[in-house]
Amino acid sequence: MRATVIYGAGDVRVETVPDPKLAEPTDVVLRVVRSCICGSDLWPYAGMEPSEHGRRIGHEFLGIVEEAGAEVTTLAKGDLAVAPFVWSDNTCEFCREGLQTSCLHGGGWGAPGVDGGQGEAVRVPQADGTLVKLPHTEDEDLLASMLTLSDVFSTGHHAAVKAQVREGQNVTVIGDGAVGLSAVLAAKRLGAERIVLMGRHRARTDLGREFGATDVVAERGEEGIEKVRELTGGRGTHAVLECVGTRGAFEMGIGVVRAGGAVSRVGLPQYEEGPIGVGVFRRNVTVTGGVAPARHYIPELLPDVLDGKVQPGKVFDRTIDVEGVPDGYRAMADREALKVLIKP
Repeated sequence: MRATVIYGAGDVRVETVPDPKLAEPTDVVLRVVRSCICGSDLWPYAGMEPSEHGRRIGHEFLGIVEEAGAEVTTLAKGDLAVAPFVWSDNTCEFCREGLQTSCLHGGGWGAPGVDGGQGEAVRVPQADGTLVKLPHTEDEDLLASMLTLSDVFSTGHHAAVKAQVREGQNVTVIGDGAVGLSAVLAAKRLGAERIVLMGRHRARTDLGREFGATDVVAERGEEGIEKVRELTGGRGTHAVLECVGTRGAFEMGIGVVRAGGAVSRVGLPQYEEGPIGVGVFRRNVTVTGGVAPARHYIPELLPDVLDGKVQPGKVFDRTIDVEGVPDGYRAMADREALKVLIKP
């Protein structure tokens, strides 16, 4: 089959690799119907050290079960299912607490011995715990929205949940990428009254407004902080959803959060130190967030996706086939595309 392999910064290739086969009775083989390129994939694309053998990549996908192991009970051949961006048994102590990203028996896609999602098929370990069965559909928009449950919409929702966004609150979302826009949608879904989107790409912020943003702030740094505080009577917002991962974005979050509020970080951090000293302490600011347990959220979010109450699939603005993946990475890295959908 054909699949994506990354060899280093800027070096993404599509190669013929062995077809996946069942290795454990808890596995299934999933024929990928839709996958995509994630903003977090751009970090290795920008800075991965060269590798002689490369590694598989991709962690967002849904597909059709082609073969199921003898111990798989919740899925059968022909079922459509979505995979969260990590696999898990969904039974260990952390999974029972809703933290499947810390599963004692789970792991990440593209790790040694595990397929990546940007290809034609995937062996899914711990299939009963990992996959969520979906209704069959030929609706392209619905398939795209169901795919976002794998990562970006669940991650945006996680940002809002960790910040305890609730009815009537003011929220700032930092970042107009797919996760940031998903966070806008999630905050709106949870009842936020005012949502300030900090972003500077017009096509993206327009979609943010469609998703529920009431204000857009294009300025960054101190100028951006001042603008948000001006919009909120000098007080800042109850919640800040930081969806970028740079220190500058985190510093803006600390600058615009209201006393007693929360800064929720879901952008993959590209820094080790940040402003969490006495100023944050005195204002009783909570710093929270982390990697999203998508498997925990999918059952909650799926009904609204199926009913069309939310349409997170609108974050996809380009569709390619597997052979076009290298150019898809380039397009996202060059800001020519917001989020690239892969249709094998």
